[in-house]
Amino acid sequence: MDLISLLQANLGFIPNIQLAPSGVTYDELMEMIPNVYDIVVADTTVTPARREVVDFSQGFFSNGISILMLTNPAVQIDLLAFLKPFSTSLCLLILGAILCSSIIICLIERQDKEELKEQSIISLCAMSVWYSYGNVIGYGAGIDLQTGPARILTVGLYMLSIVLVASHTANLASDLTIQNSQSPISGLDDIKAGKIPFNRLGIQVGTAYEDFYSTEISNNQTNFYPLYSKQQLYDSLLNGTIDAAFIGSGTAQYITSNVYCNISVVGESFDQGIFAIATPKQWIYQRSLDIAILTLSVSGDLNNLETKWFQSQLCPTSSTSTSTAMNIQSLAGLFLVFCSYYYSIITVICIEKMSYY
Repeated sequence: MDLISLLQANLGFIPNIQLAPSGVTYDELMEMIPNVYDIVVADTTVTPARREVVDFSQGFFSNGISILMLTNPAVQIDLLAFLKPFSTSLCLLILGAILCSSIIICLIERQDKEELKEQSIISLCAMSVWYSYGNVIGYGAGIDLQTGPARILTVGLYMLSIVLVASHTANLASDLTIQNSQSPISGLDDIKAGKIPFNRLGIQVGTAYEDFYSTEISNNQTNFYPLYSKQQLYDSLLNGTIDAAFIGSGTAQYITSNVYCNISVVGESFDQGIFAIATPKQWIYQRSLDIAILTLSVSGDLNNLETKWFQSQLCPTSSTSTSTAMNIQSLAGLFLVFCSYYYSIITVICIEKMSYY
């Protein structure tokens, strides 16, 4: 509509705008000139086959073919990746459990063992922290505890160790798998090499992209996945029906920057061409239309339209992967059970004190 408005202001015509029916291909639109439509203003790429049917105006935008795929997060080196399986809050909770266990062990063992009373507080605390930490990570500490409450606490630490180590291992493997997943192709050459099955490559029927595929890749074999609208193309990518798709570079830039942030362009665009207005053969207004388009180009109006249509940016400039970090809620039950060991220890200590007196 923006382009039609500019041409209307320049040429002074009164447009009778009709939307093409859904499902009509670009090649079929060319066949409708001039019987159904006088001209076709759309993202129509000029091709030799279409020039045999209609004439074209001066080109108003350059265009190529781009490859669309679902976005995969870029692989980045993260020195703290081994900590990602657990959220910060969960790590703090684990640290708190280790420190609390260390304090309890320090108090209980020092009270009942004479040799520990002779050690400094710093040495005794370090031993207790090492014992608790070693049991939580499943390593053990090589220290024998003598009191019943301390041994009960050790059982709780072992239980924590089993679940935490297993959860960390599984989550870390999942994170690393996602992090290392990369796009299976890097551009057109990989498409030609068959790194993606041709029946998993989506191409809109009746477009210049189909012509390019037939002549440059498949040797006139129709072995791609046929699409009949741009929306079907996007939906097929999102639901996994296809792995990749051909689309115009201008449309690809707009869609990936403003509409579907989880779809991205792979590699460089190719088969560069131009968008132009399709007109009847030997149309009497052809020269006036060409002059008007050249005027818009010289004045910068076409550049302004290109900026408005294709260079806007609503999607984030850098994709961020969804973390699978576990939170407190996912292991709340485990820590509640662990707290019951604290309660058992306190109960045993109280019973021992009562029996002592």
